[in-house]
Amino acid sequence: MFSRPSLIARGIAAASLAAISCAASPAFSGNNDKAFFEQVAGQWKGPGEIVAGKYKGTKFTCDLTGEPSGGSSAGIKLDGFCRVGVFKQPMSAVIAQAGKSYTGKFLDGANGKGLDIISGNVANDKIVVGINRKKLNGAMIARMQGDSTLNITISVKVEDTMVPVIGVSLNRQVDNIAVGSIKQ
Repeated sequence: MFSRPSLIARGIAAASLAAISCAASPAFSGNNDKAFFEQVAGQWKGPGEIVAGKYKGTKFTCDLTGEPSGGSSAGIKLDGFCRVGVFKQPMSAVIAQAGKSYTGKFLDGANGKGLDIISGNVANDKIVVGINRKKLNGAMIARMQGDSTLNITISVKVEDTMVPVIGVSLNRQVDNIAVGSIKQ
């Protein structure tokens, strides 16, 4: 059996992975979806908080790296971890284009300890993704602010209302290595 902090970290990390795998800058559609996932490739890091429910107020951080899928289909593969206090949970995800929508899973999917992506749509500077875990249905909205900030809200459906439960703000990590040349 897993400890509560481990289960919290696992859920938070899976939701954060869903968000980062689907973030974009400009609007992309059709064949431009591949460019969308190339835009979010790279290193992301930042804090988040559970804003509703039993674990309200729990703070965490995530460190994730994304690589676009090879071939002609749009998609991304993510690896990294999220941390709640001293508890560190490894994360992985695969998102793949399925017609005009997306499917995928985080960790081992809804049949295990993760989440399934059951739909997705990109518009302007945001994406909305349908997520599912057994009887839990919800959505993740990820919105880019500039080139280096990604704000994410994960909501779950309670009766007929979507209730925000997790908020995350990720920053693109860029190497600060000076590059120059020497003239002789």
